[in-house]
Amino acid sequence: MRQRLGLAGGWAAERGTWTDALRHLRTAMEEAGILVVVNGIVGNNTHRKLDPTEFRGFVLVDNYAPLVFVNGADGKAAQMFTLAHELAHVWFGSSAAFDLRQLQPANDPTELACNAVAAEFRVPEVELREAWPTLRRAPDLFDAIARQFKVSRLVAARRALDLQLISRNEFCEFYQAYQAEEVRSAEQQSDGGDFYASQNLRISRRFGEAVARAAREGRLLYQEAYRLHRHSWQDI
Repeated sequence: MRQRLGLAGGWAAERGTWTDALRHLRTAMEEAGILVVVNGIVGNNTHRKLDPTEFRGFVLVDNYAPLVFVNGADGKAAQMFTLAHELAHVWFGSSAAFDLRQLQPANDPTELACNAVAAEFRVPEVELREAWPTLRRAPDLFDAIARQFKVSRLVAARRALDLQLISRNEFCEFYQAYQAEEVRSAEQQSDGGDFYASQNLRISRRFGEAVARAAREGRLLYQEAYRLHRHSWQDI
C-alpha cells in the first residue's frame, strides 16, 4: 500500500503536524484513484455532529472509483488510522463500516486483517524497533511515538503492546488514564464548526476536479455541476 501511494519510510515523521500528515495521506490516496470524503456534520448543520462513537468511517469498494468516507468530527490522529483501515479494505476488495472502539480486535477475519495492515501501515514494526532505544527515554513514551508516526497516543500504546515492547499492565494503566482524559476533553469541546473551512473536504478532490473539468469541456451543464458540488454527501 505504501509503495502504491508513493509513501517512503518515515513519511509521517517528515510532516510537522498531524494535519499536514493527514492532508498528505489524503492526497496520495486521491492520486492513486481513491475518492476520499471527510465530513463531520449532518447535512449542513454545524451543530449536528456525526458521533465518532457510532462510526469513524466507511469504505465502498469499486473497481473504477473506490470511495473512503471519514468522520471529520473525529480527532486528526484517529482519522489517520481510519484512512489506513479503510485503505486496507480497498486492497482486500471488501466494503465495510469502521467503528473500532478501544482498538480491540473484531471477530471478523477481514476486520482483523485490516486492523493489522493499518497498524503496520501507520507504525511500521521495523521503524518503531529502530527508534525504540531513543523513544523509550522520552518523558512521555506514547506521546513521543505518536508525534513521530502522527498517530494517536492510543494507537502508539497499542502498537507497542502488540510488538511486546511494553507489558499488558503498562497498557492497561495507560488506557485508564487515556479514557479519563477523553471524557474531560469531550466535556470541554464546543459544538459546531467552521462550515466554510471544511466544505472543500466534504466532496472528494478527485470528484470535484472531474465535475469542474466536465463543465469546462461542455460535457456537463454549469447548473448541474453546481448542484453536484452543493449537494454531494450533504444527506450523509
